[in-house]
Amino acid sequence: MTNEKRCLLALGCDKAGNEKHCTKICSAFVSLHGASGSGGRVASANIPSDYALVNLRNSPVRGSQPSEYKALDAYVKTFSRPFTGDDRPIKSVYIYSPTSGNGKTTTAAALLHEWIIRQYVGALQTQQQPSQQPGYFFEVNAAQQLHKRMYSPGSQAKKDEAGDAFNRMMDRAKSAPFLVVDDLAVRTYSESFMSEVYDLTNYRTSNVLPTVYTTNKTLDQLRQMFYVEDPEGKVVSRISDRCEQILFNGATKRGKR
Repeated sequence: MTNEKRCLLALGCDKAGNEKHCTKICSAFVSLHGASGSGGRVASANIPSDYALVNLRNSPVRGSQPSEYKALDAYVKTFSRPFTGDDRPIKSVYIYSPTSGNGKTTTAAALLHEWIIRQYVGALQTQQQPSQQPGYFFEVNAAQQLHKRMYSPGSQAKKDEAGDAFNRMMDRAKSAPFLVVDDLAVRTYSESFMSEVYDLTNYRTSNVLPTVYTTNKTLDQLRQMFYVEDPEGKVVSRISDRCEQILFNGATKRGKR
């Protein structure tokens, strides 16, 4: 049995489907997915299993957002810059829609997968060591739940456990070479959690780290949310200056797959 249906590299691999080479012991497969198929660089990126193996070419959203995907096709071509001597920074992407369920998160996961592919292949082609943690999928709602547990009634041990998990999540999000921030500002935040989210966005924009944001808030609405931490709106201005803004249209498609 060949392995192309389990491998992120399959669409661009000339050995995909080859009984001799496309197996679970393929070195590229193991590097991306681990020996078990559920580890490696892909697992370290924390992408939800609902979006396994999705990329821009096979994304179910492509048909309903054709012009947006055309822009994203051009965007992912910039991912090879670190391996071509092009020192221009890679932009971020702000995917906005006032409605939910029309493909923002699917698209963000696809972009992170495209990044992982290009960083792995680019490193090999230039005889570099591929990064073990090339990107990270940061679920804001999951982080908010951990943050709440840090201050909820209960044992100190449980609070410490939540705090440790939260700090690990925030550290990964800040340092990731490429980050998805999923569902930014979708829920109401406490003042302390808002400060954490602000610190994350401030760090990444200040260090020009490519980030994909998905949200139902416009940049003006985001500026209002960050007003206490940033009354002059500097962070949102940097997001605006360094982001390709993508508006998704259409009604929710949840439950129709």
